[in-house]
Amino acid sequence: MKKRVLVLCTGNSARSQLAEALINARRGEQWEAFSAGTEPAKQVNPYALRVLDELGINAHNSRPKSMMEFQGQAFDLVLTVCDDAAENCPFWPGQGRRVHVGFPDPAKAEGSDTEILNAFRSVAEGIETRILPLLDEDGR
Repeated sequence: MKKRVLVLCTGNSARSQLAEALINARRGEQWEAFSAGTEPAKQVNPYALRVLDELGINAHNSRPKSMMEFQGQAFDLVLTVCDDAAENCPFWPGQGRRVHVGFPDPAKAEGSDTEILNAFRSVAEGIETRILPLLDEDGR
């Protein structure tokens, strides 16, 4: 049976969406990932979708979701991915081991199209190097 992971952030439009898509694409045989936010944005950030496209992951049907949608559900792991120095991370009152792996918000990146895209690429790379190994350890 797959383990369940919930990835939390504030807007559920960038970091947590990247994590959900990457976990499902790269570790989907062991994990089922979901993501949510305390204040869901209106849409997934287009840069997040572009980076996922570059990685061969189609997430165009994704949408920002509220934490309330998952209330009462059990998770093996609850990850917060906000940058705790700069933001208030959501608190999950439900079941599941809580782990914080913070990333700066790429949606706040400024500059050229390429510079903004690189901020999103950096977060995606961080998810692959910091979160996926954590799941591998937890999946054993």
